Amino acid sequence: MKNRLIAFISAGAAAAAALIFPAGCKQGGDVLKINEVTHSVFYAPMYLAEALGYYEDEGFSVEFTNGGGADNTMAAVLSGGADVGFCGPEAALYVQIGGSSDAPKVFGQLTKRDGSFLVSRTPEPDFEWSDLNGKQILAGRKGGVPAMTFEYVIEELGVDASLNYDVDFNYMTAAFESGIADYCTMFEPTAGDYEAEGKGYVVASVGAQSGEIPYTCFAAKQSYIDETPEKIEGLLRAVTRAIKFTVENDAATVAEYLVPYFEGTPEDSLASSVQAYKDIDAWVTDMAMKPEAFERLQDVIENSGELERRVAFDELILTDAAEKVYAEVYA
Repeated sequence: MKNRLIAFISAGAAAAAALIFPAGCKQGGDVLKINEVTHSVFYAPMYLAEALGYYEDEGFSVEFTNGGGADNTMAAVLSGGADVGFCGPEAALYVQIGGSSDAPKVFGQLTKRDGSFLVSRTPEPDFEWSDLNGKQILAGRKGGVPAMTFEYVIEELGVDASLNYDVDFNYMTAAFESGIADYCTMFEPTAGDYEAEGKGYVVASVGAQSGEIPYTCFAAKQSYIDETPEKIEGLLRAVTRAIKFTVENDAATVAEYLVPYFEGTPEDSLASSVQAYKDIDAWVTDMAMKPEAFERLQDVIENSGELERRVAFDELILTDAAEKVYAEVYA
């Protein structure tokens, strides 16, 4: 675990070098810097909050950067390269266990299921999870929530498959295209684009099979939370409003606002991606993580042999601001 913490910190420079500014982000003035684990329609409400002017309503703009993995996102937070990290809560959990001073706390949850889809090289209209027996799957980085959730799913189903952890998150689809592994997990819109280009076929939703788990969350250093409570609350209010908009509007309406954030992806493809996430009930409405969800997350990590010790809910998770915001937005 100490080695994992060192890896987070030493990865800071690499994370900074990999930062990507998606179309639509605003700079200047009072800026909140958010490093996202990857760029995906899975996180649609976070982008919609900007497109709909909700961050502006709170008195700040956002600067999105792409870490390309939870370890890099957490490194950006630890090094001060980002104010807020948006990634799997396991990244903050590892740092908490490692005993870092001013350890990041998780203060809001956005997604409640695995957002990846399983892509095969060949059409499998009658796919069964047992078809993975004896096959190799690119499922993410060892110790990351995507890989651990996939491990949990196949073990629960008694599937004997091999997971390839050797490829960095940002290079998984390229590796799959080059011939590595039999299947690959991908987020939207990548999975849909991949299928549209005839490179592979979406055969299953990992999230639909795995059930609920706190998958992607907002985290920041305790010092930043203490120094800027109004910005933390403002972020949560803006995103909660955007979640409400996403849930209450159809996929086509949501997709219209996402176009500037996914250059090169057709609007109808974005609508299909949004609908895919609506179909699996991907987003929370109340961004305050629940204790039972946190315990299930630790069950999944423990199952993968990556948990040195279990952490009490109050050690890592903050809920007051999210609960306050939810009561206001849904009053």
